[in-house]
Amino acid sequence: MKKLLLSALVVCAFVFTTNAQEVTFGAKAGLNMANLVGDVEDNSMLIGAHVGGMVEISFSDKFAVQPELLFSIQGTKDDDASFNLNYINVPVMAKYFVTEEISIEAGPQVGLLMSAKYDGEDANDGLSTIDFGLNFGAGYKMESGLNFALRYNLGLSNVYDFEGFDDKAANAVMQVSVGYFFN
Repeated sequence: MKKLLLSALVVCAFVFTTNAQEVTFGAKAGLNMANLVGDVEDNSMLIGAHVGGMVEISFSDKFAVQPELLFSIQGTKDDDASFNLNYINVPVMAKYFVTEEISIEAGPQVGLLMSAKYDGEDANDGLSTIDFGLNFGAGYKMESGLNFALRYNLGLSNVYDFEGFDDKAANAVMQVSVGYFFN
């Protein structure tokens, strides 16, 4: 599955770049405010982080596509402990520039669960390894290459994959990012 995901990303990048006017590489990092929503009780926001790379593929002054490869710490907290879900996420954002600096963005995301810990102990059993979601956000890009983004990830997949367990929970993550595009 990991090879299929990587292959799909490479093919998408090749297809997008053949018609692009400009391709810019960058890096980003930021804060996650994560939670699980659905059949969960007494949980609260987990503060995590994300870090990774991005490629902005511009098709015009107004439209670009931005695939990313991010390591992201998500999950939730309850009264007893933290439930950390560590993902490799691949969002592909369609960006519309309202002005030269300000963009609105939306797009799908696929995530691969790398590890899970509850109260510091391994908790991978019974969890789905693939996570699908939709992202919505806005960004501000300075001429220097420095950029800032605010994004919400709406999880569409059930995080739980226990046999005979009917409860459902999905990721819900607000991200604040700082990045830099190398000109």
